[in-house]
Amino acid sequence: MAQPDATVMTPAEWELMRIVWTMGEVGSSEVIALIQQKRDWSASTIKTLLSRLVKKSMLTTQRVDRRFTYQAVVPESTAMQESARALFAHLCGMKKGGVLLDLIQETPLARSDIEALQAALAQKLPDAPATIACDCLPNHAHC
Repeated sequence: MAQPDATVMTPAEWELMRIVWTMGEVGSSEVIALIQQKRDWSASTIKTLLSRLVKKSMLTTQRVDRRFTYQAVVPESTAMQESARALFAHLCGMKKGGVLLDLIQETPLARSDIEALQAALAQKLPDAPATIACDCLPNHAHC
């Protein structure tokens, strides 16, 4: 079995995984019914996506009588962190703060999330450098 890698999931696969993460263990017919409330996808397309997620080791499947059930191998929080880290690894070091700022401004956040972000930033502030250098090209100070 391949090592699960959330960074290789397609947006469609993410949608199915969100259902599985929410439900815990779910049958293919339930996944089909739930996703078809949001998307105009055929049952065969959804089953193909589920099969791909099993091949990517993101889901396990079990046949119970004539029914297949699915469970996530990787927790949702792990998949989200892996994907965010992979994306940020591709960004210029000096621009990551701006991207985070844009995300914070555009993302609805609960009061508790805002308080946790403020606490984390307050903890980082004393040791934070004045600037972050560009890391796009060797021996270049800026983009």
